[in-house]
Amino acid sequence: MHSETSKDEPPAPDDAQAILPSPRDPVAAPPRKRLLADLTPLRTSADFRRLWIGNTISWVGQGMTALAISLQVYDLTRSSFSVGLVGLFSLVPLVVFGLYGGAIADTVDRRLLGLASSTGSWLLAVALAVAAFAGFHQVWFLYAVVALQAVCAALNSPARTSMIPRLLPAEQLPAANALNSMTTTFGTMTGPMLGGALVGLWGYQAAYLIDAVAFTAALYAMWRLPAMRPQREEGSRGRASVLDGLRFLATRPNIRMTFFTDLCAMVLAHPRALFPAVAVVWYGGDAKTAGLLVAAPAVGALLGSVFSGWLGRVHRHGVAILLAVGGWGLAVAVFGLTRNLWLGLLFLALAGAADAISMVFRSTMLQAATPDAMRGRLQGVFIVVVAGGPRLGDFLAGSVGDLASPTVAVTGGGLLCVLAVTALGLRWRNFARYDARDPQP
Repeated sequence: MHSETSKDEPPAPDDAQAILPSPRDPVAAPPRKRLLADLTPLRTSADFRRLWIGNTISWVGQGMTALAISLQVYDLTRSSFSVGLVGLFSLVPLVVFGLYGGAIADTVDRRLLGLASSTGSWLLAVALAVAAFAGFHQVWFLYAVVALQAVCAALNSPARTSMIPRLLPAEQLPAANALNSMTTTFGTMTGPMLGGALVGLWGYQAAYLIDAVAFTAALYAMWRLPAMRPQREEGSRGRASVLDGLRFLATRPNIRMTFFTDLCAMVLAHPRALFPAVAVVWYGGDAKTAGLLVAAPAVGALLGSVFSGWLGRVHRHGVAILLAVGGWGLAVAVFGLTRNLWLGLLFLALAGAADAISMVFRSTMLQAATPDAMRGRLQGVFIVVVAGGPRLGDFLAGSVGDLASPTVAVTGGGLLCVLAVTALGLRWRNFARYDARDPQP
């Protein structure tokens, strides 16, 4: 079993217990006041640094491939419906395998699971490149690859995310999650742009080949990790159960609230499906205008992550989540009343920044307040919520937009989000009292 460690940090013990700094360790000192993102996790943990760099590179590559597949499906079928099926073939495995991926992550060595799933993703990227160079252009093949990629992601994400609290002390988790948010947003923004340029210049095979090469960075980072066996309590079963994870969630109101608040934002106030209509009806624009509307929340989320240095000084994570989700809903509601494009883009960017802040604290609470033996399964639930919530939001916003108007769908949804998260905060008042210095699930 691989247990190689880097030269710039002490080796991990055999039982993979987290190495926490002593009270006199400078790492454990009160954080300095800062504005930009806190890079302490990258400096103190070589394992986390390699994971972060590898994931950053691979997210860009995956963004390139996602766009290239959509373009290739349309090129082969000339059907927008066929392109839409790409998302369906990705969503279903993520939802179905997300819960089971989390259970597996709580059963086996998480490093080995992450390594196996990363290898699967890399092989699929290689298969796309080989097929493109060989002139094998079949829609069914692209759908199959997309579905298998989603399966690998559903297995990899719980394993990778549940390892982070074992690599870093608890006080560095907000900074680590802000850095991970930056990676995700940067990849989803730049990957499609690079993918479109590469396909236009050198064809689909170029995008697929670069993605395959880029993914080796994530593969190498996972390979260098020490063993990460789940830390089980005495008398617990060797095999983790999905139902046990759901029962645990049912008795932990603070963790449960992190999911409820996210659903408020993503289901009630998610206007993405209305952007094409809004671009034309409100702003007299075209497809380029719709592209700006789609990009604005991502730009706001990236800026929110870049200027996240202050997040590490916040201990009342429950209050921060309630305010951030309420801020998302309020910004969306005001966006629904704007008829000036640049003002609308500003409020969408503010919504994206609020969402990034919410994500940082929700992820931190999930990692810090969950026993290690349960982290994989709850990360699996997290995948289901993150994957399914926006899709439900698209359906709801599109339906209300057609039945009433885009204004009613967007502004009404934003206000409903604010009301819903306020009601949740009043119903479970202990959530607002949650203190990161004494994390209680």
